[in-house]
Amino acid sequence: MPLGFVICSRSETLGSLLQAKIDQKTKPLGALGQLESLGLQIGLCQNTLTPHLNKPCIIIFAGDHGIVESGVSAYPQTVTAQMVANFLSGGAAISVFARQHKLELLIVDAGVNADLTSHPGLIDAKIGKGTKNFLTQSAMTIDACTEAIQAGAERVLQQHDDGCNCIGFGEMGIGNTSSAAMLMHCLTAMPLAQCVGRGTGLNDDQLYNKVGILQQALKQHKGITEPLDVLATFGGFEIAMMVGAYLKAAELGMLIMVDGFIASTALLVAYKLHPQVLDYCVFSHVSSEQGHQALLDQLNAKALLKLDLRLGEGSGIALAYPLLQSAVIFLNEMATFSEAGVDH
Repeated sequence: MPLGFVICSRSETLGSLLQAKIDQKTKPLGALGQLESLGLQIGLCQNTLTPHLNKPCIIIFAGDHGIVESGVSAYPQTVTAQMVANFLSGGAAISVFARQHKLELLIVDAGVNADLTSHPGLIDAKIGKGTKNFLTQSAMTIDACTEAIQAGAERVLQQHDDGCNCIGFGEMGIGNTSSAAMLMHCLTAMPLAQCVGRGTGLNDDQLYNKVGILQQALKQHKGITEPLDVLATFGGFEIAMMVGAYLKAAELGMLIMVDGFIASTALLVAYKLHPQVLDYCVFSHVSSEQGHQALLDQLNAKALLKLDLRLGEGSGIALAYPLLQSAVIFLNEMATFSEAGVDH
């Protein structure tokens, strides 16, 4: 199997038992809508009729992108390191949402183009100081890409060993919507223009320029279709770490919370390597970044929320997490018809 990950299929027998348990609750069949399918999925992921969410965690992987030097972003590359500092000081959106919902938040330096100050909440897994500019060369070598994938997997294993069974992944990296668009285009064959969005807020002229630059990059790297080759050519260190994190979490039977466009393109790479990874994924929201809904359609995924978010950071995960809690609690605590003495 690619990269040594082994992801097991879920139990069809348990699925029937979980559905029967859901149908016996004091409600009309299907009346809790997506919460019912969510409860079923969580039970299947955990291989139990009584699932629990233990030590839920969001890991943010941060990395810089060489393509930024070609003018694809409205923000300078220095913002990546500045936002990492904001995460660590507790001032970012994901910081406040994680506190609100009691989610552990970990920050990983996957490849920020700066020497970050040591901090108790910062995990140093830097592969390099940003990727190369894929307009002229591959963003990273295959060896560096594989190293990043394994580093992401290792981080997830540590959380699992600490008792976590519910995990999500966010990202921070100026320029990473360009990488994500290239990954989506190469792995889905959708037209590039439909995959490219405004990212951090490009105006029409800037968006036109961004599409043009990415089209030039495609001409430099013709015929690349294998998932790892595409990832190494156009990806980022933080995206590669997310790929490994997804695969390891699925291998360990953890429930995976998926964030927005960039997180979903990392999952697309993981899916191309191991399609079974999707069985363990809950899609928190559909973002307003062009391409995300089309990408979810490619993955046959239905998002829990549509809030017009385009922030990244795992913010959608934190906002959707209470729905997971509701799905688990109704499955475990809601009375059945016989328990409540209700006719049906």
